[in-house]
Amino acid sequence: MNEFPLISVLTFTPLLGAALLLLPGVGDKGRARGTALAFSLLTLVLAGGLWWHFDPAARDLQFVEKHDWIPSLHAQYFVGVDGLGILMVLLTAMVTPLALLASYRIADKGPAYYSLLLFLQAGLLGTFTALSFLHWFLFWELSLIPAFFLIKLWGGPRRSEAATQFFIYTMVGSISLLLAFLALYLTAGTFDFIELAAKGRSGELARLLSSKLPAGSWPALAREQLPLVIFAGALLGFAVKVPLIPFHTWLPATYAEAPTGVTMMLTGLMSKMGVYGFLRLLLPIFPDQMRLVLTPLLWLAVATIVLSAFAAFAQKDLKKVLAYSSINHLGYCLLGIFAVAKATGSDAQWTTEKTAALNGVLLQMFNHGLTAPILFCFVGFLEARSGGLRGLASFGGLRKVAPVFCGLMGIAMFASLGLPGLNGFVGEFLIFKGVFPLVTWAAALSVLGLLITAVFLLTVIQRVFNGPLNPQWTGLADLSRRELWLVVPATVLMLAIGLCPQLLIGHFNTTVMVMVEHLKF
Repeated sequence: MNEFPLISVLTFTPLLGAALLLLPGVGDKGRARGTALAFSLLTLVLAGGLWWHFDPAARDLQFVEKHDWIPSLHAQYFVGVDGLGILMVLLTAMVTPLALLASYRIADKGPAYYSLLLFLQAGLLGTFTALSFLHWFLFWELSLIPAFFLIKLWGGPRRSEAATQFFIYTMVGSISLLLAFLALYLTAGTFDFIELAAKGRSGELARLLSSKLPAGSWPALAREQLPLVIFAGALLGFAVKVPLIPFHTWLPATYAEAPTGVTMMLTGLMSKMGVYGFLRLLLPIFPDQMRLVLTPLLWLAVATIVLSAFAAFAQKDLKKVLAYSSINHLGYCLLGIFAVAKATGSDAQWTTEKTAALNGVLLQMFNHGLTAPILFCFVGFLEARSGGLRGLASFGGLRKVAPVFCGLMGIAMFASLGLPGLNGFVGEFLIFKGVFPLVTWAAALSVLGLLITAVFLLTVIQRVFNGPLNPQWTGLADLSRRELWLVVPATVLMLAIGLCPQLLIGHFNTTVMVMVEHLKF
């Protein structure tokens, strides 16, 4: 236990800022944006303190706060972080100020917009630190509500359809999650993730499900299939959020219609909630059930990587190119997670490969969470300068009039492509390094996704930056000082992580080794 509740203060700081922005007399959009930015920067400072005082060598949870909340339901206020949690907290604290800065063109209902962004940040921080289901689910849903209104009220021409589709998909996933964990609570008598994981690893959870949810009450199911049904319910909730194909169809329209700052939060942070759920809940609590359906899951991961890459190549809208690219990159994370679930025995070689794959997954989560929002930010800059245009055929030769813009966006695109020396390379390399020995066929098929990713990203660079200059853009402005302040720090971080990935891996490697040890081989 820690005497000072640093995680609680960190989580409720953006909530306080969001509440203040809703008070009457906040003022114009500039003052509201400044207030929101101040609270997000304070949150970043607190997250930096958490990162600084985190002990990378410790195997246990740190900064733990645990208090009774609803004793009759055995529900607790239980928060803490390990290497996975603190990585996601840091990413959330970093991306939110960037999203706020990218929203400076929001003119209508500015205080409400910035308040909802801070509510969204608080929901994300709570999701990445809560360790008891009721408490965790509260923050999970808190992130859904502001995201819906941000898309619905400030999105593009087809915002209503996109917001509705987003809400329906994510709400169905949330209901599925809730039902699955209510079944676990009725079975095990606890909402505690750590206790549930221990019962899942030992096989006790499956035995309890067989005894307390008798097969007679589920006529079509054999007794031993009940744990698999519960697993499928939880899987659906996280698969929608990532998203895993075929639960992905809400994402391209949502990313395309959302305002730039909101798209940055969606792709950089909200998509990580799904991957986080796979790592924090599904893999520890349902290892045996995941192995039962491992081959179909691997095929879905391969489909997510390859089909989304082909879909990105077919798009003509820059936002939709990046939306499908986002699905592609998160598919590598799922491939690594599913491969690690494979039963391999206790040979030290397999432990090494699984550790490499999971290190790559965590690094890929952070790298994608940094690179993808910046790419959407660049598209937002281009959209603002061109009067809303973002088609591949609408531009050409921009490097002649906006060399700084093209140079910095090019770095971000090469990072997304996985160029050695930039942050995207190391995560993907570690995933494939671990996955190839574990499930060679899945890794070999997924390499096709790497190839197509290179093709469509280089096509974007060729058609937007190079070639003859469209006379329509001879007066296109290069990046302003304000825009440079937004993208240059992120670019520096891409280079720093690419050259020294140990800056991040050193903080979560111990957690990864513990996760691998806890899996039954």
